[in-house]
Amino acid sequence: MIDNNDKSSLHNRWNMRILGIYFSNGLKRIFGKNSGRVIAIIYLAFCLIFWECRYSIWQPYGYFQNLQKFMTSVLVLILIPSVTFALTFLIGMPFGSIGVSNNLHRIGFVNSAGEAPLLLSKSVDKSNDRVMILKFKTFGIPLSEWTDNQDRIESALNIHIDEMREGDDCRVVIIRCVDGENRLSDYIEWSENLLSDENFEIVLGEGYSGRVSVNIAKIPHMLIGGSTGSGKSVLLKLVLMQCVKKDAKVYIADFKGGVDFPPIWHIKCSLLTDEKTLYKVLVSITDELQNRKQILRTAGVANIDEYNRNAEKKLYRIVFACDEIAEVLDKTGLSKQQKDEILKIESELSIIARQGRAFGIHLVFATQRPDAAILNGQIRNNIDTRICGRADNVLSQIILDNTDASDKIAKSSQGRFLTNSGKIFQAYWFDENIL
Repeated sequence: MIDNNDKSSLHNRWNMRILGIYFSNGLKRIFGKNSGRVIAIIYLAFCLIFWECRYSIWQPYGYFQNLQKFMTSVLVLILIPSVTFALTFLIGMPFGSIGVSNNLHRIGFVNSAGEAPLLLSKSVDKSNDRVMILKFKTFGIPLSEWTDNQDRIESALNIHIDEMREGDDCRVVIIRCVDGENRLSDYIEWSENLLSDENFEIVLGEGYSGRVSVNIAKIPHMLIGGSTGSGKSVLLKLVLMQCVKKDAKVYIADFKGGVDFPPIWHIKCSLLTDEKTLYKVLVSITDELQNRKQILRTAGVANIDEYNRNAEKKLYRIVFACDEIAEVLDKTGLSKQQKDEILKIESELSIIARQGRAFGIHLVFATQRPDAAILNGQIRNNIDTRICGRADNVLSQIILDNTDASDKIAKSSQGRFLTNSGKIFQAYWFDENIL
């Protein structure tokens, strides 16, 4: 047990650490910029002038002139360092930092010594003036605890957190956030000017800090999950619509006969409605993968983007999508022959999942429950972009490897999603009859 004396000692040491940290922070701010150095030089010159003129300000007189001069000098020697320290401390202490620490104390977000994280800086993101960037000294609280307590931190500080990451070292955590009064719209309509000019960047929706997107040229495969009515099929179509507009060749497996896709999709994409056709197409895609492997090797390049920069005949990207992957890969209740057919399909998908990135071949799956019985580890482990809509704890755990979707997405939400990188967004709605 810690007695009152120990608590008092810890509290005093904590206060001294705060003074030291903010003073050091102030020095870094002052001397970190040319303008700060210039101001520091002007201030130093002012202090020297003040010292030289100290007797003019407090003129000694009478019988005790020497004593008065001595006392004046001592007073100035105390005043200049004290003011300098105070100004440096205030420059290093962000506005509202004490209130932030107190609020974190109130929710018990402290280390074993009872010390709450300390706000080192607070600034506005240059690229988005809605976004604040908060930089904290952690005092031994690891990033994992910050993410586990995100909801409590948001409530305590009245913010919506968009991203949390470590700073230059593990003793610093940086939070990108917006004011707690900002909220996501429940409905955001797609417009053509939202289509990204960047090479195969796919725009998904609006998050707290702005547009949320994923570049499948860098992160090639995508898994979208969520309960019935969460909006995952609309999000899948939003992704595929942009792929079509970016001139990718899109194949869609839909064993419901393609009824979920309006006629225009049957013209712009290839709809695969049975296992035999699906298998033949997957074989042709993996054959194309091997062909591209030889083309890139001959050209001496590492990926499709490098090849297309100089090639006269460019290679198009290929996207294989499925609205409910369980309809394709579920083996429950099937005969051995039927299971063998599915295993062949799995084998082709595994090749694409492992090797597709460099050759511009991508997988985009939507499913309600992508557990191990549906999506094997070899395919699943190569899908780096995972997005979850409304879900219970079990479904969220399956898709994101955590229960955050259950905690952060309201049960009544539609079109609201959470990425495996922790970003919440409202997906764009678009008219799927126009492609």
